[in-house]
Formats: sequence, structure tokens, C-alpha cells
Amino acid sequence: MQSIKDAAKLAKKINYWLERLIPVTTPFGIVMGFVLSGVFVNLRPLVTWLFGIMTFSGALKLKASELGAAVKTPMPIILFFAAAHLLMPVFSMLTSSLFFENPDVISGFVLLFSGPTAVSGFIWVSILKGDMALGLTLILLDTLLAPVVVPGSISILMSAKVAMDMSGIALSLLFMVVIPTIIGVTINETSRGKIPASVCPFVDPIAKICLITVIATNASIIAPGIKFSDPLIWKIAALVIALTFAGFALIKLITVIGKCRFPKDITVIICSGLRNNSAVMTIAVAFFPQAAVLPVLISIIIQQSVAAIMGKMFAKSEKLQAAGE
Repeated sequence: MQSIKDAAKLAKKINYWLERLIPVTTPFGIVMGFVLSGVFVNLRPLVTWLFGIMTFSGALKLKASELGAAVKTPMPIILFFAAAHLLMPVFSMLTSSLFFENPDVISGFVLLFSGPTAVSGFIWVSILKGDMALGLTLILLDTLLAPVVVPGSISILMSAKVAMDMSGIALSLLFMVVIPTIIGVTINETSRGKIPASVCPFVDPIAKICLITVIATNASIIAPGIKFSDPLIWKIAALVIALTFAGFALIKLITVIGKCRFPKDITVIICSGLRNNSAVMTIAVAFFPQAAVLPVLISIIIQQSVAAIMGKMFAKSEKLQAAGE
């Protein structure tokens, strides 16, 4: 019994450091995929299962019962879906169309900013003292609706320009995201948190390792065709960075217009600005041309760092404003 407790403590420490190193470990996964492409490309058949483990790990901490409190004030939820699945996909399509003529590249930007919110957003909501119940609600709802919302957004904006397997995208999201989420939430609810308390210390670090492996595997698939001497890559990188920063700022504006106050506003900003890039990249690699993968690949490198900068800036300004009142 003592050995199990010691193992759990060690696993928690490993997970703690893996979480803190997310801004470093995700780009590290891309580097590994490029350097060891011949190794990681063989893991492609396992990507869906590895992603399912990641989603399951996050879902074990979600409670459907917490939906009730957040749904009683639906405006933040409405603002989230308007910002994440209407404003940002349209804004990314219009902006990328100004700089690129290639419809595959444009579809990559639309896909990037149409993806489901990242489960890691809950970590940032906690760090920035946001509304935890609202954060869980947004993650749960967006995850469950992803097979409908994501293909729908892409189809409406890009269907005339890019051929896509919409049913394949929906099915992929179902197995990678929705089913593991339902299983995880069900286990948490039926056991009243007892099973997650026992297994999460061990599952959480495994999920982080799965994340790095999934990123490395997806990167290895496109690595042979990527040439960093191509100016297109650097042009895409510049726009991804600009759009990511602009996205957080636009979402902040939406919360101001919608009169969403702290701590709910910081929760909407983080959940709308952060995307599940690992899921989006898996979809891009499986169903889109290589050019469409590039915006997602670059976003994986910079997204967590941008979230840290913008989240802390907005949270600090809100706290100062609240103190002044």
C-alpha cells in the first residue's frame, strides 16, 4: 500500500513538471517527429488510441453535474460559441485570403480556428483564477459538439474550394474526443470522484507522453515534404502568430461588448483562444493536403506561450479594474 502511495507521489511530480513544460514539450514533439520521422511514422495507426487516452485523462476531471450552475447564466456560453466558432473562423478565412491564394493554406487557417477548445484550457483557467465551473462547461459542451460544429464550420466556409471528407472528420472526432469524454465523465460521476482520485496520478503523466507522441507522429508524416527554406512557411508562421494574438484580443472585445465580467470573461477568453491543436493536426494530416497542416503545426509551437502572455495580461487588468471599483 505504501509503495502505491509513493508511486502516486512520484507520478504527480512527473505530471507537475510535464504540465509546466507544456510550452517546451509540444515543440519538442515536432522536432522529434522531424528528426526521427522514420521511427514515429510507424506509430500512425496508434494515433487515434493515443489521443483517446489524452482525452480520457482530461474527462476524468469533468463533472456533468457542474453544467447546471453555468447554464443558469447562458450569456458566457453564447459568447464563447460566437467567438470560437463564428468570429474566429470567419476572421481567419478573410485575413488569410488577403495574404494567400492557395485554398489549401486558407483551409488550414480555417481548420485551425474552427477546432474544439483545448482541455489544457482548464489548467490556464485555474492559474488565472477564472470561473472553474464555466470552464468545465465550455470544454465539455464544445468537446461533445465537435463532430458537428467543426465539420460544419469548415463546410460552410470552404466547401466550394476544398474537397473534404466531412463524415470522416466527424467520425475521427467522435472516436478521439467524444467517446473518451463520455466514458471519463461517466466514471467520474458514478464513482463520485473516487476512481479519478486513484487513477489520475498515473494516467495524467501518461497522457502528457501520449500528447508528445501524437505530435511527433503527425509531424513525422509531413516531415519529408517540408522545406524550411521555402518562404511560404515563414509567411504562414508570421500570420499564425499575428492571428493568435489578434484572436485573444478580439475575444476580449466580445466579452466587453457582451458585458461579461471577471472571472467569467477570462474563462471565455482562454477557452475561445486555446484550441485542441493535437486533434486539429490529426484531422489535417488525415483529411487535408499537406499545405493545410502548416498553420496547425506552427500553432502547436506558439499557442501555449501566447495564451500565457495574453491570459496573464487580461487577468491582471481585470483585477486592477476590480480593485479600483
